[in-house]
Amino acid sequence: MTQPIFMIGARGAGKTTVGRALAQALGYDFVDTDIYLLQTSQLSVAEIVAREGWSGFRRRESQALQNISAPHTVVATGGGVILSAENRQFMRETGQVIYLRSPASTLAHRLEDSPQEDQRPTLTGRPINEEITQVLNEREALYQQAAHFVLDGTHTPSMVVEDILDALALQLAR
Repeated sequence: MTQPIFMIGARGAGKTTVGRALAQALGYDFVDTDIYLLQTSQLSVAEIVAREGWSGFRRRESQALQNISAPHTVVATGGGVILSAENRQFMRETGQVIYLRSPASTLAHRLEDSPQEDQRPTLTGRPINEEITQVLNEREALYQQAAHFVLDGTHTPSMVVEDILDALALQLAR
């Protein structure tokens, strides 16, 4: 398989951590859309949102997704990349889409342990547990729609990578 692999899920799902480990296991390149935006614009996600609003950030994010999608690449996407129907379609048609699914309580705990406000600005201004619950409720169907595979993101990164490799191997065997 040479297609890009897209990691999707809410903030704190482990897309970057698992994506890096998956890329290493496959001998692929790894790119995180938020880090790519930071490197190419010299602005953090929070700074882009402050200057251009969420719509400006989403435009940049969609362009970044197109720019970095290449064979033999694992792409960790921002949690809201699936809000765009074009992004969902692009990822499904271009590569394999892995949804790292975790309950809101797990995500909130991870975000509280590693807040990274500059890269993860609040979407609602609510306490993190309430925000994550609301965001998951709003986005779950879109994550499901975009995904080729839905995996349990509560496992250790190495276990999730094994699950992904197993799922990809099964698909190739079909």
